[in-house]
Amino acid sequence: MNAEDLIMISVDDHVVEPPNMFDGHIPDKYRDQAPKIIQLDDGSDVWTFNGAIIPNIGLNAVAGRPKEEYGIEPTAFDEIRPGTYDIHERIKDMNAGGILASMNFPSFPGFSGRQFAAAKDKDLALAVLRAYNDWHIDDWAGAYPGRIIPMALPILWDAELCAEEVRRVAKKGCHSLTFTENPATLGYPSFHNEYWDPLWRAACDENVVVSIHLGSSGKLTVTAPDAPVDVMITLQPMNICQAAADLLWSRVIKNFPDIKFALSEGGTGWIPYFLDRLDRTYDMHHLWTGQDFGGKLPSEVFREHFLTCFISDPVGVSLRNLIGIDNIAWECDYPHSDSSWPNAPEELATVAEGVPDSDLNKITYENAMRWYSFDPFVHRAKEQCTVGALRAEAGDHDVSIRSRDKGRFVRPASVEIGKLAGSATA
Repeated sequence: MNAEDLIMISVDDHVVEPPNMFDGHIPDKYRDQAPKIIQLDDGSDVWTFNGAIIPNIGLNAVAGRPKEEYGIEPTAFDEIRPGTYDIHERIKDMNAGGILASMNFPSFPGFSGRQFAAAKDKDLALAVLRAYNDWHIDDWAGAYPGRIIPMALPILWDAELCAEEVRRVAKKGCHSLTFTENPATLGYPSFHNEYWDPLWRAACDENVVVSIHLGSSGKLTVTAPDAPVDVMITLQPMNICQAAADLLWSRVIKNFPDIKFALSEGGTGWIPYFLDRLDRTYDMHHLWTGQDFGGKLPSEVFREHFLTCFISDPVGVSLRNLIGIDNIAWECDYPHSDSSWPNAPEELATVAEGVPDSDLNKITYENAMRWYSFDPFVHRAKEQCTVGALRAEAGDHDVSIRSRDKGRFVRPASVEIGKLAGSATA
């Protein structure tokens, strides 16, 4: 298939939250305590909340920068593409990259909202988290219906409240909840504990996918403190592998047969061996461990409950039938460092050379639509959803690589940032 003919829905991109995101959503009572953007003496723009300083890390927003300028240093808004935090510019970037729709994980709150959960004042934490979800669903996704798959943050510190929030956002059309890959790492009950049952029940009732992003536990696999950062980056999918094993063998799958999980940014090439290992473990050990899947193999159960996702994964694509063609979705990862925006369609077309159109359609958009109860064709004619059609709509939108030496991006006038000098408060 020609890259221009693809229809592409990304199930894993990211938003760098804009400074004004809480306006109109946070109750007046908590307005002064809500997260705020401030500027440090070194020029970086950071969030402050609950006494903490939370930077926007460089690797989280490098779209449009040359690879030699990638890094983990904090950034300012005029150092990153406006499309990372401005929804109107995001749509232009999506069009230029040929991307029909996108699901956006959070940035400064952490992938599972752990920055909000850490607040001692839980009434404040709840108000801020709900304000975030309303902003994301109503303002970010709501600005362009059919272009952004809505996603909500979880209430980690109270499973009953979390279930209520799932039901609340589902009424707004949100069928994705971002969640931690290992709640025990964050000090909460593990996946094996009944504590989370209200959440699983609500997710099943409301047809909400629990989307588990690597790094969402705040802890990545690392071999040693002095290991090169390349080791950590290489091993990132192992965090998702651990979460998949934890959930597959847990009571959750057995007690909630309609539960659905997405393994976000975990890749797919490792899945066939993982499934083989599951079945081997079951065959050799279930008689003494007591595992029982009602006559099914663990690999069959996996395919009933898990969506796997990849950015560029030639091995996974070639082994797609061993994974399950209905269990694979594509992701762009804009604006993170693994993303190939704006040339993702060409990259995927090369990776998927020789793949039948029927298989490729499932991977690029059909599976995403089905899993996340999302139908962009209600808002846009299908023939206007291809890479070629979207790029034509983008016109001469600038997607050139821009070095810091060639000038900064223009910060919109609406981005108002306070000054911070030697203090942790705004």
